[in-house]
Amino acid sequence: MYPNLYYAVRDLLGIEFPLLKVFQTFGFFVAIAFLAAAYVLTLELKRHEKNGLLKGIPEKFTIGLPASQGEIIGNAVVGFLLGYKILGLFLQWSVASQDLQGFVFSSQGSWWAGIALAAFMGWNKYYTKKKQALPKPQEKEIMVMPHNRVPDIIVMAAVAGLLGAKVFHNLENWNDFIQDPIGALLSFSGLTFYGGLIVAAIVIITYARKKKVNVRALIDSAAPALMLAYGIGRMGCHFSGDGDWGIYNSAYGIDSTGHTVKVAPAAFNDLVQQHAGFFQQQYGDIAHIPHAPFEKPASMGFLPDWFFAYGYPHNVINEGVKMVGCEGQYCKVLPVSVYPTALYEIIACIGLFLVLWAIRKKITVPGVLFGVYLILNGTERFFIEKIRVNTKYDIFGFRPTQAEIIATLMVIGGIVLIGYCRKKYKVESTLS
Repeated sequence: MYPNLYYAVRDLLGIEFPLLKVFQTFGFFVAIAFLAAAYVLTLELKRHEKNGLLKGIPEKFTIGLPASQGEIIGNAVVGFLLGYKILGLFLQWSVASQDLQGFVFSSQGSWWAGIALAAFMGWNKYYTKKKQALPKPQEKEIMVMPHNRVPDIIVMAAVAGLLGAKVFHNLENWNDFIQDPIGALLSFSGLTFYGGLIVAAIVIITYARKKKVNVRALIDSAAPALMLAYGIGRMGCHFSGDGDWGIYNSAYGIDSTGHTVKVAPAAFNDLVQQHAGFFQQQYGDIAHIPHAPFEKPASMGFLPDWFFAYGYPHNVINEGVKMVGCEGQYCKVLPVSVYPTALYEIIACIGLFLVLWAIRKKITVPGVLFGVYLILNGTERFFIEKIRVNTKYDIFGFRPTQAEIIATLMVIGGIVLIGYCRKKYKVESTLS
């Protein structure tokens, strides 16, 4: 596993660049996911603009104004943060290099570097706008097309998605949140995809209505982008080892160096007893640890064992037991291998993205493609939950997870949406 980019570059290229420790592997893949989603969304919005489903609206802009007080202060604040942290990182390298991530997310920094860069960026904004200022500011009307709004949509999706993912995760793990609310809110781990999707969807649809963008065409455009982003985001989960894995595969164990090895059926209980301290901390009662044995079928001999069971050595959350001969910050491996569910979701969601991409032009009823996305994504997540570790709820004798509940609602919602859009399309076609 690669907790941050430093370990990835060192392992893959043999180059040691300590500054890369600041960049988390999970965050790197999330950034790639947003960029990929923005590209796909832009392509689809342009396609719908070309076929007439989406239209631009004229907006008035004033040019030639001097810099406002808010713009100057905003630039100065950004400058201070960059100077205090980024320049401070280099100025205090001897201290910061010991724990780069800890330094960046602590109160440490360089005050004078922050003040100096704040002054420069505030002045630069004032000077630049002054050079562009006109004796009499002018109003211009510009036609803004939906694809021009992609940067705004991506920023809103990122902010709303992060907040929603955090809120839903902490609701799902309420007891952990109560014990350490500040740590739970500020930690790098602990994000629930569906929470982010729900909150981001509400924010973006509200924005689309305000800007008079056809919502059904917009969500259709977003469907392939969302599936692709989910698949890429899961790469961050898998390659960093952020704890988003499945239940134990008791047909396999982990050796002292972190490699997956086959074990006898009775060996699972022996491993649990051997690492009783770890399992008691995780589950309390070691007699009821979620596991399911599944050996690699002979027909799949071409696949490595870690495809079916993995110990996530060097995982970013430092969960497990220490590996023999390992020195450094990330030296833990799970004592028993688990199902690498994030890896399965990477494969499934990239495949489903290709399906959506292939059928997108064949579906002519606006809103239906997004309904298909809801059904596919909900179905995929519902079944993967069967081998994932998650909090379960007691509802009328059933014990579903939060994701299973939302996945079921997504499938139902997708079916309802397809029916509604088809009916509405027939009515609109008759009227036209």
